[in-house]
Amino acid sequence: MSEDSKRVGSDEVSSSTKQLTGTFSTCACKLSTQASTTANKPTLAGVRLKARKGKCPRAVKAQAKHEPAVFRDQLYKHLETVPEGDFDAYSNKLIAAGATLEYLKYAEALFNILLVGGLLQPGGTYVEDGAPPSPFSVNNAAEPPKIEELKKYVEVFNKLIRRYKYLQKPLEETVLPALLQYVNKWPEGRRDKVAVTVGLLIAQGLASATCLLSLTKDHLVKEGMSLTVVTIIFHTIIAEQGMDFLAGHLKKGGIKDMMLFLPAPKRDLKHLEEHFKAASLPQVVEWYVKKQYAVVKENVTSHLKEMCDDNETDDRIIAYIKESQVESPLPEPELVHCIWQGLMTSVDWPSARPDQIEALTIKEVTRFAPIMEPFCNGPKTEVALINVIQVYCYEDTKIIKTFPQILKVLYNKDCVSDQAIVYWYQKGAKPQGKQHFLKATEPLVNYLQAQEDESEEEE
Repeated sequence: MSEDSKRVGSDEVSSSTKQLTGTFSTCACKLSTQASTTANKPTLAGVRLKARKGKCPRAVKAQAKHEPAVFRDQLYKHLETVPEGDFDAYSNKLIAAGATLEYLKYAEALFNILLVGGLLQPGGTYVEDGAPPSPFSVNNAAEPPKIEELKKYVEVFNKLIRRYKYLQKPLEETVLPALLQYVNKWPEGRRDKVAVTVGLLIAQGLASATCLLSLTKDHLVKEGMSLTVVTIIFHTIIAEQGMDFLAGHLKKGGIKDMMLFLPAPKRDLKHLEEHFKAASLPQVVEWYVKKQYAVVKENVTSHLKEMCDDNETDDRIIAYIKESQVESPLPEPELVHCIWQGLMTSVDWPSARPDQIEALTIKEVTRFAPIMEPFCNGPKTEVALINVIQVYCYEDTKIIKTFPQILKVLYNKDCVSDQAIVYWYQKGAKPQGKQHFLKATEPLVNYLQAQEDESEEEE
């Protein structure tokens, strides 16, 4: 190689080396500048920054598509292996299935399957996708429905809800109210089986009576369907737990007026009485009548107190009582009860000294006797008034000693007869303080009997 060629190659290498050295110097400067800039950035002391690893599993689950048909098919696979009629096995399978199936998410689908045998679409008709009825369902029970048989199905519900307590709320707040509004769409057999089951669920404390409000919807009431279904439900609850249980649950469930289950033209006591007596449920009528009486008595009692406080005349007070009897008639024994309560609650007891109580009591009873007299018609009403006074004196011990004197005043004012007092003494007294009141009244009774004997001798 020539000297010139060697010199040219040496110059090129030297030039390249200089370029690389300059490049490295530039990069080093930039890195130094970046490091300096980074060091000057503000930081948050004590804060740990976590790297994002994709969507949270819960968020993905919440965004999953709602597929009740898929849930139904998966549930069927668990139930299909159970021999027909093996209710314990059905309970075990349903409890086990809850470990893999999303019962809370598909609670409505679950109970629709278990109650009526399949998924329902809006309007109460079945979803028509070719799926067979559920292997286990209340709908599979024999017709006509029998309480003893349906109790086996409800026991499965009971075990399931005891294991998964979160299922009770959707059952009573969503599922049952929705089902009951569709009862007019179903055949009689299915409707009656659902009605008996609802009654058993309420009787066993698995549901509240609030769901019955769905039966007050106009389209059900007009057709008479509401009254039919609620009668079956009432009959079931009374057969299992009695009328007091039913009355308590109706009150808790917000069922304030039984008339709402009757068609508008038949919303009166006569039609309600005829229907439930024909259905062999006279206790429902008795409970309703007492409930209505209680409301009327409360209104009359409070209004009488107001009239007495306003010093209204006896004639005006008597006129008001008669008017209330026309509008909302009470049996006379019930009427004298609320008259006594209304008049006596207007007495200013706190202002009297203990040694003045007896005199004040006699004074007030004497003042009120002319108001009570027009409504004390017949021995039954008079004995009822004596019993009201007996219980009143028993509960208010400060006037317990005045009981005989009160009877004397009422006897002298023709509010109670001697026959009523004697009958009460012999076999009509209430158990509250009975022995005390009989002993205290004995002199008065002896006097009245002696008077009667003298009258018979003179004749």
